[in-house]
Amino acid sequence: MVAKVAASGKFNNRKEGLRMAVWKERVPRLILYLFLAICTFSTLFPFLNVLAVSLSSGEAIRAGNVSIWPRQFTWDAYRNLIDDGQLFVAMKNTVVMTVVGTTLNMLVTIMAAYPLSKVDLRGRGAVLGMIIFTMLFSGGLIPQFLLIKSLGLMNTYWSLWLPGLLSTYNFFVLKTFFEGLPSELEESASIDGAKDWVVLVRIVLPLALPVIAALTLFYAVGWWNAYYNVLIFIKSSTEMSLMVKLYQMIDNLDPALLIGDSTDGNNALPPEGVRAGAAMLASLPILIIYPFLQKYFVKGVLMGSVKG
Repeated sequence: MVAKVAASGKFNNRKEGLRMAVWKERVPRLILYLFLAICTFSTLFPFLNVLAVSLSSGEAIRAGNVSIWPRQFTWDAYRNLIDDGQLFVAMKNTVVMTVVGTTLNMLVTIMAAYPLSKVDLRGRGAVLGMIIFTMLFSGGLIPQFLLIKSLGLMNTYWSLWLPGLLSTYNFFVLKTFFEGLPSELEESASIDGAKDWVVLVRIVLPLALPVIAALTLFYAVGWWNAYYNVLIFIKSSTEMSLMVKLYQMIDNLDPALLIGDSTDGNNALPPEGVRAGAAMLASLPILIIYPFLQKYFVKGVLMGSVKG
């Protein structure tokens, strides 16, 4: 009987020990999850708040009742931005600028990174030194403006594309990835008679797809958000980008456009509602595209940042 009691006591002690061990393992994990949830919510809250404001009535916005859920749902903010038709022209301009600019960026980045990843390339050190120099020093805005003007590129997208053809950071990310590829792959293809461009297109680039996808996203986001250079070099209103046009529209709001569907003056849409709608229209395309490239994002940056 005593032995059974002792065995039962040992079993209970062991069971209690296992339970304590599980709790010691779970509690830090729960704390971590709680911390991450708070961080996630604090990151999403501004976005949800702007979305809710853009879809709420003027009365609810003035009363300060909008948090993360729309009050008195309405499309007035978006209707005010879209009615005059200028926004669609600006969005078309931005799409053209982004697609062509990103394509040129990736072509130049690949054409520069691949040969400069070869250690035995003559003049490699001098060219890399010049590329690094551009990352550390800039010619300045006024010399750039005078150069663009003397070349006759004002009011054309080439005034934006040519100076921004290559990002030094993105170049080094891609070059580092190319340097980490096994040289035997290219050597075996060369022995089989493949030329350099065939090796690049059929062997190297498919392996570099995650890095290329990540860099393409970097470039595309930069072109989509382009504002300052467009403001300086593009003067024609029909060639303005989306960001500049949105700024002009919300900076010079016509009070007549701020009246909602209701004839009641208290329901007039305040400028905050239009600004929130402009912010959502500007960010929505990137938010739609990003999930399709997200799986390549972290993998691509890590593969291109650490030489294997």
